[in-house]
Amino acid sequence: MKKYILSLDQGTTSSRAVLFDRNGAKVFSAQYEFPQIFPKAGWVEHDPKDILDSQLRAVNDCIAYLTANGEDISEIAAIGVTNQRETTMIWDKNTGEPVYNAIVWQCRRTAGTCSRFAGQGLEKFFRSKTGLLIDPYFSATKIKWIFDNVDGVREKAQRGELLFGTVDTWLIWNLTGRKVHATDYTNASRTMLFNIHTLQWDKEILGLLGIPENILPDVRDSSGDFGITDKSLIGAEIPICGCAGDQQAALFGQCCFLKGDVKNTYGTGGFLLMNTGDECVESANGLLTTIAWGMGGKVTYALEGSVFVSGAVIKWLRDELCMISTAEETAAIAESVPDNGGVYFVPAFVGLGTPYWDSDARGVICGLTRGSGRAHIVRAALEAIAYQTADVIKAMEEDTSALGLIKVDGGASQNDFLMQFQADILGRSMIRPRNIESTAAGAAFLAGLHCGMWQTREDLNRISQKFREFIPAMTDDKRKELIGGWKKAVGRSVMK
Repeated sequence: MKKYILSLDQGTTSSRAVLFDRNGAKVFSAQYEFPQIFPKAGWVEHDPKDILDSQLRAVNDCIAYLTANGEDISEIAAIGVTNQRETTMIWDKNTGEPVYNAIVWQCRRTAGTCSRFAGQGLEKFFRSKTGLLIDPYFSATKIKWIFDNVDGVREKAQRGELLFGTVDTWLIWNLTGRKVHATDYTNASRTMLFNIHTLQWDKEILGLLGIPENILPDVRDSSGDFGITDKSLIGAEIPICGCAGDQQAALFGQCCFLKGDVKNTYGTGGFLLMNTGDECVESANGLLTTIAWGMGGKVTYALEGSVFVSGAVIKWLRDELCMISTAEETAAIAESVPDNGGVYFVPAFVGLGTPYWDSDARGVICGLTRGSGRAHIVRAALEAIAYQTADVIKAMEEDTSALGLIKVDGGASQNDFLMQFQADILGRSMIRPRNIESTAAGAAFLAGLHCGMWQTREDLNRISQKFREFIPAMTDDKRKELIGGWKKAVGRSVMK
């Protein structure tokens, strides 16, 4: 029997490939960062070829690891793909050349278009069909922007010469030698073009935006058949058996299989998802209704809250302010001062997500005094990640009484200071698993179930054990004081 599942975890700032064994343990991983492109304030782009090249480099490193250890690529039973969601690409179906850079989920260039739609009273129209708010975050208005601003694209699309895809679709299309143009239910549900009730691309929305359906990918189960890799790319024909957007993959990877199960991922952004089972819950508090996964022709739904800038604020401290050398040192720096000294940092670099949904908000650091120093700002940045998460959880608590124990994952969840502060500011315990690679694990689990590596979800529960629990230790009065300061800081970030 084959030993491994290869998970492709394509993120906002880097591409990773992870080998998992039958026990769900990470055997080896490789990761490569790729350039971020910022053409204007609030605009974010990637070169699609950089995404593909960096992902293939990571895959080839995993294959080289097997070879170096006397094993063979034939030991890989299947591939699972997970990806940054909403990021939008359009390319020529014959040449494979992108017509424009990938417009990243963080990009706010279509805020004006979204405002016009909202002004026309279309919020309910979109929300009732897609579960989403009208926001630049999603793919729909990004496609429209490319059609409206890149010469000849609309005409080529109408002639059937172009393809659209989120990152998963771009990778699968290339990995299969340009044979499979497909996505899964989770990624489709994040485009603002997909009807999450009928499980089809919505013709009314497509007509409103002027998007021809022929450019859209086939929508499939998250655990299912996505073709076979082209041997010329990685040296073997391996079935691609799993696909899910990164946050839904993390929900699956955390084994949140029951209604009410919750996970929070601390990545470039921060994303909290609750499994709502077969119930499509509409939020009254700025949460999104989305598809958690599709299996056996049936979908599971989720509620989601989104923080646009989470771990990315630490990268900003490192790369733009040169205030730190590594993310790992931030915990010690934060703990070098007894508190934040009244300093609050709202990292609204690209607006604010749940529950504010304010595209015009911008980042602020406030409460500075002559006594404020580097440690206070670093601490405030870490605390901001926790405050933003607390805002999302409060919204979720108001929408449902089913919120249970919170499971955490993502790179920033390794920061013990942040995790303890998060538990304190929530007044709730949190569980961090032994393997925080929940996103990659979720893609592997979805692929492994389809190819037979694992037979049931109970098999996955058995190999996933909790590692550390963070228990709140802050007094209620202190918690209220700090949250009050955060709310004032958020008010200062709003550009109205």
